[in-house]
Amino acid sequence: MTAPSDSLPPYRPLSRSIAGKTAIVTGAASGMGRATAHLFASEGAHVAVTDLEQDASDAVAAEIADDDYAGSARAWALDVSDKDAIIRVTGEVAEAFGGIDILVNNAGFAIPGDWDGDYDAAWEPTLAVMLTAHQRMVRAALPWLRKAEHPRIVNIASTEGLGATPGNSPYVAAKHGVIGLTRGMAVDLGREGITVNCICPGPIDTPLVAAIPDEHKEIYAKRRVPLRRYAIPEEVAHMTLSCVLPAASFLTGAAIPVDGGLTIKNA
Repeated sequence: MTAPSDSLPPYRPLSRSIAGKTAIVTGAASGMGRATAHLFASEGAHVAVTDLEQDASDAVAAEIADDDYAGSARAWALDVSDKDAIIRVTGEVAEAFGGIDILVNNAGFAIPGDWDGDYDAAWEPTLAVMLTAHQRMVRAALPWLRKAEHPRIVNIASTEGLGATPGNSPYVAAKHGVIGLTRGMAVDLGREGITVNCICPGPIDTPLVAAIPDEHKEIYAKRRVPLRRYAIPEEVAHMTLSCVLPAASFLTGAAIPVDGGLTIKNA
């Protein structure tokens, strides 16, 4: 066995704690956003729970309080398609918690695009909420992110940003855009030490797929997903957590599939 060289640098431990950090999570009233808010608070972060309806945001903040986590949560109503509301709420969060360290752009929905119907009725709100809102949230949070010790941005994209499903083109376009926006922001903001990454969830058991019968989900998962199941939201939340850790300091511009292997399976 070769003896260690005296010239080797010492091992440098990096922090895996977000305790005391402030995080904004959009679309936090259900699904992956709710799981992320719970996980961050359990790790000691102060979480701004934001969603379209105040009552829904309040309910998640109350859940977090009842669970007696090391961190905390406060609720805001936020329509991310409203530019003025984004600026106002972001400022209120920063004032309430003393800054912003982490931004998770998670808000979203799915409206099928009907080429023979009113396609704009799906296109316009989809792009507004799941692409335009992302850059507006980032721009609103930037003054505080620039002051943070370990500033982190995570955008929630989708495996629909890596491929396409029939009848879903507005959503597909938005999620491809999220990946491109993530990469562009990573290049632009990297010089300031701000990391920007995106998560690409595959089939996740959230309210967005609640209308699909369980037997159809099982058939799809066995046919398309190597792990042969849908994920639970908490599995995505843990990847989001990994991206915002102080130790994730050299990860930026990545589009990370959390899809049970869906995107690597050819048939």
